[in-house]
Amino acid sequence: MRVTLFESSGPVQRDRPDTNTVARLDEVESFEELLAVLDELRSVHSPARILCTLDDVDQCLYTSMHASEDDRLWFEEGEAEDEDAVARQRVDNARIAHLSERLQDGALRVEWEALPGTRIGGKEDVSGLVTLNRVPDRALDDVVLIQRVPVATDDLAITGIPNGYFADDWDIFQNHAVVRRLATHGYRHFGMGAAFLAFDRRTIPSETEAQAVITDLVHLYGAPESPEWPELAALLTGQRLLILGYTEDFADTLDA
Repeated sequence: MRVTLFESSGPVQRDRPDTNTVARLDEVESFEELLAVLDELRSVHSPARILCTLDDVDQCLYTSMHASEDDRLWFEEGEAEDEDAVARQRVDNARIAHLSERLQDGALRVEWEALPGTRIGGKEDVSGLVTLNRVPDRALDDVVLIQRVPVATDDLAITGIPNGYFADDWDIFQNHAVVRRLATHGYRHFGMGAAFLAFDRRTIPSETEAQAVITDLVHLYGAPESPEWPELAALLTGQRLLILGYTEDFADTLDA
């Protein structure tokens, strides 16, 4: 794996979307090596949070750009000369602060109880979740961008790469509700892809803890009669990672 670090005073360019992009990883093969880099960057950039891309980095950035144009998120950037890195970072940080305020606005906030029925998928989604969590590395592109996100809490790291653009996907407000709920099970959100969300935990969950997660995933995805839920519960008791799909067709993405 090749790691390219970016200085805050460096230029914004094609492989660096904004001044909060602190690293680009090439030839990424596993979450094991990715998580090690994320831990290092958390130490360097503390108290800011760290968020990375996952699957299909180009599509992820494309849909994130459009998701950010949601009227509920609209942010007027003003003027900042591209060559003025200090001014550019001021704008980038102001955008993060604005998105954080929006996500915490009680009039906009989506509650956990409102999520069932917001996506279509059923048993195919459960099969996709099993596939993802049996081999989590399938959720990774070979190129990963890492964002420094200047926010005060882990759940707001999602503002670094707001996503959820198409009508039958969860939008950023719904994804934020998922992130908050998974935090009650000890999972920290650290990755946003074009179709997937990635979480990790300090410790591997017990059988009881894993079953509590499954109960909440049934709440999200439906298909309580699926025989694959127990298999997913067993997978969770063997790893710290949890990978979810937030788009309508995330299971089809795995087949592709």
